Amino acid sequence: MASKGVAEPGGVEVRRGELGLGLFAKRSVSKNQEVVSIPKTLWMDADTVRRSEIGECCEGLRPWIAVALYLLHEKAKPHSDWSAYIRVLPRTLDSPLFWSEEELAELKGTQLLSSMNGFKEFLKREYDKVMTEVIEPRPDVFDRSLYTLEAFTWAFGILRSRTFPPLIGDNLALVPLADFVNHGFGLTNEDPGWKVKSAGVFARQETLTLQAAANCAEKQEVLIQYGKKKGNAQLATDYGFVDSDEKNNRDSFTLTLQVSLSERFADDKVDIAQMAGLDSTAYFNLYRNQGPPEDMIAYLRLIALFGSDSFLLEALFRNTVWDHLRLPISRENEEAICEAMIEGCRATLREYSSTIDEDTMLLNSSELSTRKKMAVVVRLGEKRILQEQLQWFETHLADLDRLEFYAERRLRDLGLLDDKGNMTPWVCFCLFLRFQGHL
Repeated sequence: MASKGVAEPGGVEVRRGELGLGLFAKRSVSKNQEVVSIPKTLWMDADTVRRSEIGECCEGLRPWIAVALYLLHEKAKPHSDWSAYIRVLPRTLDSPLFWSEEELAELKGTQLLSSMNGFKEFLKREYDKVMTEVIEPRPDVFDRSLYTLEAFTWAFGILRSRTFPPLIGDNLALVPLADFVNHGFGLTNEDPGWKVKSAGVFARQETLTLQAAANCAEKQEVLIQYGKKKGNAQLATDYGFVDSDEKNNRDSFTLTLQVSLSERFADDKVDIAQMAGLDSTAYFNLYRNQGPPEDMIAYLRLIALFGSDSFLLEALFRNTVWDHLRLPISRENEEAICEAMIEGCRATLREYSSTIDEDTMLLNSSELSTRKKMAVVVRLGEKRILQEQLQWFETHLADLDRLEFYAERRLRDLGLLDDKGNMTPWVCFCLFLRFQGHL
């Protein structure tokens, strides 16, 4: 590939290993060393499509749609310049997007199943629009039989699983050779190690370089981190695998909370949420062994502000109310958020088709297929998080007598309560005078 401008300063080769096709070092490689460099002329991106025979038809399309159509177009050509690359792309993908109904049934109750249904609806809408506006009006360019929903979804899966920052979104690009690098499960890097460099004085020439995420011995596979912050549900969706090593803490659950827009104080509550960087609907990522996020608790208290607590919604508190919400407001408010979360966690746990103990036993079985193991890991992770949240709020509810609420904090700030929560002598004296009729 050197004749086409591909530099391999680290010396790598593509061959099959335990993780499938991957990049292997021809000689030892140091961490952060550039192992391969691919010029933009070899990328498959929106500019590639624009220069191609279907470029005019794809004008104005979002980059991922244009590249997906181009990939399918070149895949159908017997003598495409991309044939060697396309031939080694996987024909089947393990993302739940490609699972059978029977396999998807293993995800019953999970957020991942809901996400997959949403993805499929999204892809169907995009596909129908492309067929109506691009494919069918140009039978001279496109063979309609080649652009099925199944093929379109496959192309989407290829793009989603083989592109990394910064070559995503509007800059999306498939980069042959670099995209054969596999995920390293023990790596702790924050990003995948794809770097775009520019050179040239008058003509800007871009090159993608791939950096090794760790020291690598000769003949050892070069690996990268696909995304340290990605949970198992996202790993499954994007790449068709999960990380079952509990040390890596890939279990996640996204809690969605919402201010009821029909309630009396909705406008005030939304305004407060927006000042805190949230909105009428807020999403909070929950992880194992971390408890509920502080902002989530504050948002719950905001939602539950009613009755005598609603004075905090007045304009004079607007700049300080979020700080107040980070601490317990009243016993009634704290009881409300605990009871709501307890019931919510219990209801969600009932939606799953198996228990935590049953899934734990399944994971210890050596007979699980790749896809079933993915399903078990994802649903077990969600359930463990929900169970931990349930226990946290149950414990919190039982400990309400130990909490200090807004009224007590305010009295203390005014010097009317001592450190033990008792009235100061001055307050006692004033009450005595009042009782005696002197005040």
